Amino acid sequence: MSEEKLYAVKNKKGIYLSYSDDKHYRWREGQVAVTHSQRIAHDLCTEHGGHVVTLVEEPKKVVLNEEQAEIVERAHGFYLPASYISRNSGEDEELLINAYVNGYTVAKEKKYNVKVPHTKDVWYYKASEAYLLTICPADKKLRGKFAESEIEHYGLQDCEKEEVTDDGND
Repeated sequence: MSEEKLYAVKNKKGIYLSYSDDKHYRWREGQVAVTHSQRIAHDLCTEHGGHVVTLVEEPKKVVLNEEQAEIVERAHGFYLPASYISRNSGEDEELLINAYVNGYTVAKEKKYNVKVPHTKDVWYYKASEAYLLTICPADKKLRGKFAESEIEHYGLQDCEKEEVTDDGND
């Protein structure tokens, strides 16, 4: 976020002072004259009335994974949320504090179809947390969808994989 501030003049009705095409200041809805100078904004108040407002840039939301988002959510229930985040964040403390203050979005984890090695069209799917089965489907929707962590869990790192997209054209 930029440290540079913008100032505007607003009246009691919530309408901003704007600079018109004919080079005069007027009160108009939907338009606003801004300046980098707080002094100029105060001078405009003296001349036209109203009060100075500081326009603040909305901070960008932080992108977190599901585990990080869970820590930030739990922190909302604590009297000292920063302390909770500090104890549970590891190296991500600054990122998670920023997410707590400015908001966050959760990154959608990529999923993959994983092909059985040395086969023409045989794919893995999960039968349970412990077991994998194989399938030779014509329909790609029947194939298993694996996150990177699951590929590692099942030892499939050396297998050919194909990213699954949400557009239905997998």
